[in-house]
Amino acid sequence: MGKRRLVILLLSLIMLFSLIGCAGKEENAPADKGSDFNKEGLPIVTAPVTLDVLTVRWGNMGDTFKSNKWLQDLEKESNVKINWQVMSSNDWGEQKSIMLASGTLPDIILGDNVFSDSDIVNNLTYFLPLDDYIDEYMPNLKAALLETPEMKKISTFPDGKMYSLPARLPSRPMTTMQPVINKSWLDRLGLEVPSNIEDLYNVFKAFKEKDPNQNGKADEIPFSGSVDISIDFLNPFGITDLNGNSMMLKDGEPTFYPAANEYKEGLKWAHKLYSEGLIDQELFTQDNTMSSAKQQNPDAALIGFSNQWIPDAVFGKWKDEYATIPSISGPDGNRYQTGDPVGLSLRRNELLITTSSKHPEVAARWADQFYTNEASIQNFWGAIGTVIQKNDDGTYALMSPPEGTSADAWYWDQSLRDFGPKYVSPSFEKNIILDEKTGDGLKLVIDKLSNEYVTEPFPNVMYSAEEFQELPTLTTDIDSYVKTTRAQWITKGNIDEEWDAYIKQLNAMGLKRLVEIRTDAYQRYLDVK
Repeated sequence: MGKRRLVILLLSLIMLFSLIGCAGKEENAPADKGSDFNKEGLPIVTAPVTLDVLTVRWGNMGDTFKSNKWLQDLEKESNVKINWQVMSSNDWGEQKSIMLASGTLPDIILGDNVFSDSDIVNNLTYFLPLDDYIDEYMPNLKAALLETPEMKKISTFPDGKMYSLPARLPSRPMTTMQPVINKSWLDRLGLEVPSNIEDLYNVFKAFKEKDPNQNGKADEIPFSGSVDISIDFLNPFGITDLNGNSMMLKDGEPTFYPAANEYKEGLKWAHKLYSEGLIDQELFTQDNTMSSAKQQNPDAALIGFSNQWIPDAVFGKWKDEYATIPSISGPDGNRYQTGDPVGLSLRRNELLITTSSKHPEVAARWADQFYTNEASIQNFWGAIGTVIQKNDDGTYALMSPPEGTSADAWYWDQSLRDFGPKYVSPSFEKNIILDEKTGDGLKLVIDKLSNEYVTEPFPNVMYSAEEFQELPTLTTDIDSYVKTTRAQWITKGNIDEEWDAYIKQLNAMGLKRLVEIRTDAYQRYLDVK
């Protein structure tokens, strides 16, 4: 009995000391973060702390963004030293697999091109849920989420938690690809800008038959573009697809539009144009090289109409002949435009804090410094004094890039650009002065032609690990079948005769389950508060 009592006594003492230790730890929780940690203000830590931050850059861009003065100043002012691990997108795929398999991750993952939704969802144990950190340590982001709640909606995972941080990019438009027409051709033929699909048909006929490029050849192509652009061409029929997943909202309900009557009517119209030679006969067989060669044909402009981001982006020496026009109205008299009424500015997965980090609260406070207006514009274009000129009236103007460098290349060179946490308040954007003749500034100008017609898109919803297992099997077959039949119906017709069999085949491929998964994810998106 003596031994047994001794064992019981020892176990009791161990439990007692454990409870005392837990109580002491709970009572002095901030001490775990180190007495050097400051919950507010700068520096974030009194004694320097180093964080490993992984980001991926396109191709051979390198790490020149590290010279951004705002980033350098933040290191000094915060006392948080950053060990940047900069990877190239060229070989990231293989390295990513090795990293996820090993489970050895840096403190912070920065940029939505590092890990996809499925990478994160299938490896959730590697990443910290950030809701409590946002609440306690991130007042800038917390205010941004209140002002723009869509950011929280797109960043909330199926279990109701935020594992990644969002961004709102500055000065982005609402519209994606807009109708662009050869205005010089219209003027030469004495034609008005087309307003509806009947007008557009008549303009196409004139473009084909009346030699508007004046070279004496019947080489004009009234409409051309890429296969993806052919969906934007169906906008007049109410078909809009912002995220390229064949989903749209119809009267607020998630709808697989390739099975909708509007889609059927749109393809019948497109076939009529194709059969009369008004649509590029190589629309479904050409690659980007062939398409660009037509757009930039050296002898004469060949393309009459297309859907483009901005008119000067693709037409080379003929760019001044082209003008963006308002969205074309369809059979119901309404205009529809692909885009997003809240702006094409919202991103998710721009920063993750890993469970490997020994200083998650330091990482959270460091990330929060990015969520101010001035910090965000400097991490999108470049530092104030280097790329951005701050004027006495409170406005911000972009300087001219160095000789021989494009503005866009300069911004990528000088900043994190599209990647990383940032938030520019909609009310702040009026203070940003952009060149209205080119690039981002031009897009904002032409955006006004059609942004009132932008439809609410099926949002960029989040899927669970189980849903991610099912989706590829469903979408591989269904998407391939939809694309094949679309090409056949536009080029050869017979959609009325083949439609019922097409719907039957889609159902056999699992269309009902696909829509069910997308609808469930959409409902979760709506439920986020």
